[in-house]
Amino acid sequence: MKEKMKRKGILFVISAPSGAGKTTLVKKLLNQMPDICFSVSYTTRFPRVKEVDKKDYFFVSKKNFKEMIKQGQFIEYAEVYDNFYGTSIFQIKEQLNQGRDIILDIDTQGAMQIKKSPIPAVLIFILPPSLNELEKRLKKRNTDEKMIIKKRLAKAQKEIDCAKDYDYLVINDKIDSSLKELEAIIIAETAKTKRRKQYLVKFNNK
Repeated sequence: MKEKMKRKGILFVISAPSGAGKTTLVKKLLNQMPDICFSVSYTTRFPRVKEVDKKDYFFVSKKNFKEMIKQGQFIEYAEVYDNFYGTSIFQIKEQLNQGRDIILDIDTQGAMQIKKSPIPAVLIFILPPSLNELEKRLKKRNTDEKMIIKKRLAKAQKEIDCAKDYDYLVINDKIDSSLKELEAIIIAETAKTKRRKQYLVKFNNK
């Protein structure tokens, strides 16, 4: 914890097509690395079963969301399936300035907005083993109608086309190995020289 307070936090952005297992991976990662903070996004969609307000999302009305856009409160936002999703720029800045590393779970539209923003970020894309496997997972989830699944698969192909613009790709075939890769990425980024330059000061004889 002391180390984190001596440097600025790192913003990790994680994206994936719906059904690729991103939510499960992020939850397991946070259990394994409890010092990392999960950034709770805002959304205008209704909560799903077991989702909790202010924990999974900040659930707000479309009217309130659009007002927040006008006030410049989002570092990124997007409209997905007739609902809005967005991330508070104030929340991100505050946590990073406190030296806290942040995990941000957003889609490719939001990730590309953050990539263009002044706030540095490490972008990680979660790939399914194949589109066929992705379709099986979406059907097994049993939360969407056939037409919605078809739309999600079409959108998945477009999202996967954006994967080349990310810093890392994790293929989520087996959850345990994918989790280890995510942990390795975060540890490696934390240990980069540019983030630990302050430790070299005491070795400088000049």
